[in-house]
Amino acid sequence: MRDVSRLAGVSRMTVSRVLSDPELVLPATREKVHKAIADLGYVPDRAAGSLSSRRTGFIALMLPTLTNANFAAVAHGLTEALREADYHLLIAYTDYDMAEEERQLRNLLARRPEALVLTGAVHRRNASRMLLAADIPVVEIADLPSQPIEHAIGFSNYQVGRTAARYLIDAGFTRIGAIAASPEGEVTDHRGEERMRGFEDELRLSRMSTAMVMRHGTAPVSFHHGAGAIRALVERDPAVEAVFAVSDLSAVGAVMECQRMGVRVPDDISIMGFGDFEIGREINPALTTIHADFRALGLRTGEMLRELLADGGDAEARMIDVGLRVIERASIRGR
Repeated sequence: MRDVSRLAGVSRMTVSRVLSDPELVLPATREKVHKAIADLGYVPDRAAGSLSSRRTGFIALMLPTLTNANFAAVAHGLTEALREADYHLLIAYTDYDMAEEERQLRNLLARRPEALVLTGAVHRRNASRMLLAADIPVVEIADLPSQPIEHAIGFSNYQVGRTAARYLIDAGFTRIGAIAASPEGEVTDHRGEERMRGFEDELRLSRMSTAMVMRHGTAPVSFHHGAGAIRALVERDPAVEAVFAVSDLSAVGAVMECQRMGVRVPDDISIMGFGDFEIGREINPALTTIHADFRALGLRTGEMLRELLADGGDAEARMIDVGLRVIERASIRGR
């Protein structure tokens, strides 16, 4: 900072004010300081500044995985919404492991973020205690929990499952199955399980069997998961007519495995997914899916956080439903 002040011809206090409270400094002086910073390649020490101001400029984001394009879209949308307010993301991931979520949460909170965004609504007891005691805005995303920690933005995963089952029933199928990961102790896709619960409930309401709903392998799901799950389902229940996959990733793997097995999609088996991933639009046949706008989810989360932080973080709990819609393509027979 001393070199910046010398080059700009101002005091170190002025440089500090430009960095922490620029509106208090004359535009011409700010311009000189910013030019000196650029010329010197100076990087301000935000950690040091946060000791006095309590403002770190970081928003913590905890995701279940970094390999899912929809969660990447959340991060992009959140970054875009926060950028103009000069907030930056600090990202961690859990691999769907609740013990890892607790460890990562402890690490993130130790870095004093100004808000915390995390996926899902099922947490260990200690994690819930930390979230409730954090004294910063907490937003749970990609779900609509019945008892949120504080704020929530997302959609009902239970309703995703019901929507998928109702769509297949209305299409005239009677032998309907589904594929998802098996819950394995601490490693569980709770949101995926909610989709399966909704799917099974909708089948039961229509007096249809849930025997063809298969939980196979472990989270996170993937092309490989879908391939193995559909093969196991067809071998066990060769009469299955239509299948809902808990994610487009599994659905695409299932379509490719059907092609390898000589099972025609959609003539022999119809397949639909969830998430509206790009690859689902490009495979042949293109994948029918349930769409949720994950980038918009990130944007709306960022906009909410900007409002909350501008107001000092004190506000009534908010819950925002971003909605769902079925996108019909060629992987469902007769559609």
